[in-house]
Amino acid sequence: MPKHKLRVIPLGGLGEIGKNMMALEYGNDIIVIDAGLMFPSEEMLGVDLLIPDISYLLARQRNLRGIVITHGHEDHIGALPYVLSRIAPPIYATKFTRELILVELKQRGVKTDAKLNLVSPGSRITLGNFTIEFFSVCHSIPDCVGLIIHTPLGIVVHSGDFKIDYTPVICEATNFNQLASLGAKGVLLLLSDSTYAELPGYTPSERVVRDTLDRIVSEAKGRVIVTTFASLISRVQQVFDVAVKHGRRVFIIGRSMKEIVSMALKTGYLTAPPGIICRLDELKTLPHNRVIVLSTGSQGEPTSALVRMANRDPSSRVQIVPGDTVVISATPIPGNETLVSKTTDSLFRQGANVIYNKLAQVHVHGHGSQEELKLLLSLVKPKFFVPVHGEYRHLSLHASLAQTMGIPKDNIFVLEDGDVLELGQDSGKVVARTHVGVIYVSGLITGELDGVVLRDRKLLSRDGVVVVTIAVDAESGKLAEKPRIITRGFVDAGEGQTLIEKGRDVVLAALEKEKTFTSRRRLVEPSFVDAKVKDSLSRFFYERIHRRPVIIPVVVEVGKTQRKTTS
Repeated sequence: MPKHKLRVIPLGGLGEIGKNMMALEYGNDIIVIDAGLMFPSEEMLGVDLLIPDISYLLARQRNLRGIVITHGHEDHIGALPYVLSRIAPPIYATKFTRELILVELKQRGVKTDAKLNLVSPGSRITLGNFTIEFFSVCHSIPDCVGLIIHTPLGIVVHSGDFKIDYTPVICEATNFNQLASLGAKGVLLLLSDSTYAELPGYTPSERVVRDTLDRIVSEAKGRVIVTTFASLISRVQQVFDVAVKHGRRVFIIGRSMKEIVSMALKTGYLTAPPGIICRLDELKTLPHNRVIVLSTGSQGEPTSALVRMANRDPSSRVQIVPGDTVVISATPIPGNETLVSKTTDSLFRQGANVIYNKLAQVHVHGHGSQEELKLLLSLVKPKFFVPVHGEYRHLSLHASLAQTMGIPKDNIFVLEDGDVLELGQDSGKVVARTHVGVIYVSGLITGELDGVVLRDRKLLSRDGVVVVTIAVDAESGKLAEKPRIITRGFVDAGEGQTLIEKGRDVVLAALEKEKTFTSRRRLVEPSFVDAKVKDSLSRFFYERIHRRPVIIPVVVEVGKTQRKTTS
């Protein structure tokens, strides 16, 4: 009889798209599946990206046997540079995924003692009480795997990101034979991708994009600029193939696109005939009808190559001209819709013919739709089911789908980050929650996102900042001069001058209400002045113009020498 329960602890990726990280724990052994990042929403001002909170793992470092990576997308590997700067467990990944991890570590400037171990579909590894078998799945990037995890309590299957594609361009087809054999043996738990649980039917094959690209390039009279995810190697290969067919040369712009394409060509995941890829300085030597530009920027990233073109940035090596055809071969990640729309509008304004998924099938996603999710459930026949990888509505809909496939409602668990699910051979229950904060990366700073910080940033962006300097006589405790007010992003310097002058009078009146010497001495106490100034000035500004700027009082003690200098 097993001595322990199996604990399932999502540290990221449930109730959100991104920062996927799942811990499985049995006794003194912990394994982790994936370590991804997530892009911030528009409200998270000044935040570059979000990563999982690994506090649970830091407190149990001795028990951590390894991190197993399903594939190389940033929402599955992007947090590794930050995780590996704090702990150094062995990493297990397929060849292409390992190469992408090395690129990621290099870009972030991270050196680690963690060993990057190679695995492949069909191989097995043992990590403590867990034996993990890898099976191929089709997604939108090469070398994707799902996991068959043998535990003392039974088999756990993690689907990874998957879809069914019988005619993949580069990826292997999902190995359903391997999964079907498991259904006969009995599977304790299925963890399955929920990203497109809303969509009925099947996800189209990647090859349908080739036909669309072929038609677009054949009809284009000028340059064709294609933007897609740098890691979407199958799409890049199709761009190369269409370029060869129509006698065009390919120019690559964008750092991540250059690095990943270079790596994929060296490792054989991409093939291109000699001379098809040209240097950017050759761009002006070719007529426009012989050019394809492959670019980053499909998500409207502010510093990406396509956005620089859309913004007419002088530093851009390519400038949009009327007659250009721009193909946005991707769909926006949730939260990026506004950025992508703004970029698309700017391209149209410059005379480009912009083609995106609502106009033509220039992108197919890499996740299974409802019929594929149902097929996986019917093959695996799990006792327990946990939908993963998706916003809460995706998880909930996937759970409902599982019920239609015969899994009892009591055996289905819609979890959120931090839930601790304990499974026995015949029972399951959420027994606790572990703290999972919102961990942000802003430049070189990493930390738990404070709601106060975000609130202040929103106020600064909307209503600006007001700095009030109060000079206090160090000996008497009296005001040495009338308060000074400096504003940024609050009111126009000319038109708002009367408001600022009246604001100075408001602060002066609030502070001079303190008549006794004892109270006047309190003017050198920052907390006292802070409260008085903020309360009086905030109320005054809101009554006058209905705005609430961030107010920062600064108390400066002035001695005899300073008075002579400033007089």
